[in-house]
This record gives sequence, structure tokens and C-alpha cells, in this order.
Amino acid sequence: MNTAALLAEAAALDARDALAPLRARFALPVADDGATLTYLCGHSLGLMPLAARTLVAEELEDWARLGVNGHHSARRPWIEYAGFMQQGLARLAGADAAEVVAMNALSVNLHLLLASFYRPQCQRRCIVIEEGAFSSDRHAVASLLQWHGLDPATTLIEIAPAGGSDLIEESALESLLASRGAEVALVLWPGVQYRTGQAFDLARVAAAARRAGAICGFDLAHAIGNIPLALHDDGADFAVWCSYKYLNAGPGAIGGAFVHSRHSRASLPGFAGWWGHDPRTRFLMEPGFVPAAGAAAWQVSNPPVLSAAPLIASLQLFDEAGIGALRAKSLSLDAFLRRHLDASFSAALHGVTPREPARHGCQLSLRVRSGREAGRRLFEGLAARGVVADWREPDILRISPVPLYNTHGDVARLLLRLDELLKESS
Repeated sequence: MNTAALLAEAAALDARDALAPLRARFALPVADDGATLTYLCGHSLGLMPLAARTLVAEELEDWARLGVNGHHSARRPWIEYAGFMQQGLARLAGADAAEVVAMNALSVNLHLLLASFYRPQCQRRCIVIEEGAFSSDRHAVASLLQWHGLDPATTLIEIAPAGGSDLIEESALESLLASRGAEVALVLWPGVQYRTGQAFDLARVAAAARRAGAICGFDLAHAIGNIPLALHDDGADFAVWCSYKYLNAGPGAIGGAFVHSRHSRASLPGFAGWWGHDPRTRFLMEPGFVPAAGAAAWQVSNPPVLSAAPLIASLQLFDEAGIGALRAKSLSLDAFLRRHLDASFSAALHGVTPREPARHGCQLSLRVRSGREAGRRLFEGLAARGVVADWREPDILRISPVPLYNTHGDVARLLLRLDELLKESS
């Protein structure tokens, strides 16, 4: 690998990057010696917007200064806090503002929405997910089936990749629903599969579920803030997400949910809490539940202000950049990385993530061809050389150049470290 040529190419690409100034608005992790790390792990935890510190400090100051009066008199009144995230989330979700809400955490939101949308009747009792779904999703679905007195062994359908592939084609879901659709009550599908980085055609998935008479929900943990979404037009019934990955809201930050406008909490059963009550009469504290309009009706508790403030800071950056420009930069970073992986490392690393732009986001999952032990050494060697990626058993290295704060220079540094490590091991 020609180091000078690689770095020059990366520098030329970064010089043309209109989004480059955004990098300076994030806290970049550093090593013990103070050197900036090459951070390529935004698929697991996004970096901190510097403005997050300011917003959290303001909330603490308002709490100290105002006490309970901060609910109405804080700079961002706490009683209205979910509303400060609504428009930004709606833009990223491709939804109407009333269809989205910031609340809880992903798995809590999944349980709440499954409680409303999973309505088993007669033979229509099954839930369809992908084989190898994120474990918390599978736990949620299996426990829901058990809650209804059903056996997941017979009512949970898991679609596996075709033989020899890591990927699940939308046609496999369509085929399953065409043959067994009368048994299926609900399809829960990822926007982007967490292990492989495969992005799905969500309109196609929703249409297949609808033809079968099933409800369609999406887990967008690895999709929102990563790829453009159009949940309203695509016809999903509901969706859930976390905000600590591509949305950069911090560890354990507030999650979010989407409920299509064709549904209302008044017409669906589910679990109720006071913050989902119509805000016009919420504080009358009457015993009857009157749901708020839209997705807000699925709230059960008031939002945690201190963990929501960083999301407000991050959403401001998304609005400045625009998801279209971010997506274009993401594709440039991906193309640069793949081009050099193909040229120099194809004998050692196999790209699991699809190549077609419509079928992937920021994440690139690489299989280490020589197996787990060599892969772990490679992963640990990258960490020792200041590259932050992550590992998924048994042999997958996950890397995500995130357009809000990563550069082609970051990608070049990854490639150079890979070159050193693979030469040392040969």
C-alpha cells in the first residue's frame, strides 16, 4: 500500500467535503497519551456533540434556579420537552410530526407497541422476525408470545439467509408471507441488520406484510440517522429506535417511536400512563384515560430531561447538515473504503455488507477469512493502534465511518493500520 498516495487521495476528498466543519462540533475520543483515536464505532455509540454539555448544564442550572417552576419556566420548559425533539425526529423518520415521539428506551417502546399491535386471533398468531435478530428484539417477541399463552417454538417464525449467504433477501419474506400469511399476525423487521449492515427496502417489507393481512413494525436502531427514511409513505404501522447510535444522544439516552397516522390509541388496546393522556386535561388527574393525539398517546411517563437534552443538541446538527448531504458523504466514505479493501485486502477480509448503495448504510461488516482467533488478534491490534471498531462473534469486524464526524482521513488511517497488522501476521 502506497501510504503517501492513500493519504493524498483522502486529503483531496476531505478538501471537497462541505460537511467537514461538523467534525469540530463533536468530542473526539483520545488515547491515554492524548492522541486522537480513529473512531469508527458510531453504529454502537455515537460521539458527543459539544453542544450537549451546554444543554445539560442549562437544564441543571434551571433546576437549581427554578426548582419545580422549571416545568413551565425553564429555557426549554420541561413539561413540553418531548416536543423539542418532535420535528427533528419526524424529518429523520420521514413522518408527520404527530406520528413520532421521543420516549423511554428502544426495548420498552417495543414492548409498549407490541402490546397494542399484536392481536392474535384464531390461526393468525405468528410473529415473523429475521434469524439472528438483535437479542433484545427476540427476547421481547418471545416473551410477548408467552404472555399470550403461546409457545414461541410454534408461533415465532425466523427467516434465515439462503444457504451460504449472510443476507436475507426481501423475496424470502415475501415468499413466506405468500405461503403462510394467514398464520401471521405481525412482522417485526430491522431497517438495517445490526450484524451484517444490510439495509432493507422498508416499503417492500411493509407492502408484503399488508398483503398478508399482518401488522408491520420496524426496529430502526441502526437505521435512523444513518439512511434516509420515509415511514409514513412506506406504510409501516409502527417503528421504534434508540438514539445513542447514529443519533449521538449518549449512553442510555431516550429512545423514540413512530405510529402511523391511520392508527389511534383510542382504537387500540395497550398500556396507559399519565403522560400519554391528552395534555389539555392531564393534570386534572381524573381516573379515565383520554389518549393524546398521535404517537404521544403511547407515552407512559414524562421524558427524562437530562438524558433527552443531548438529543436536542444532535438533532440541531442533523437539521443543519440535512440527511441527503449526510447520505452522499456516507456513500463517498464507503466507496473509498471498499475500493482500497478490494485492492489490498480481499484475500484476508470478506465484505459481508451488500455493495449496492440502497442496501447498506454507514456500517461495513468484514469477515476475517482466517477465522476467529486471527480475527480477534486483528481487532485487538487495531485497538492497540488507536482504531476504535467492534467485534461480533465468531468472525465479524464492524466498521462505521459516520458522515457527521468521520473523514476520509479516518478511513485511510484504518487502512494503514490494517496493512501493518496483516503484514505482521503473514
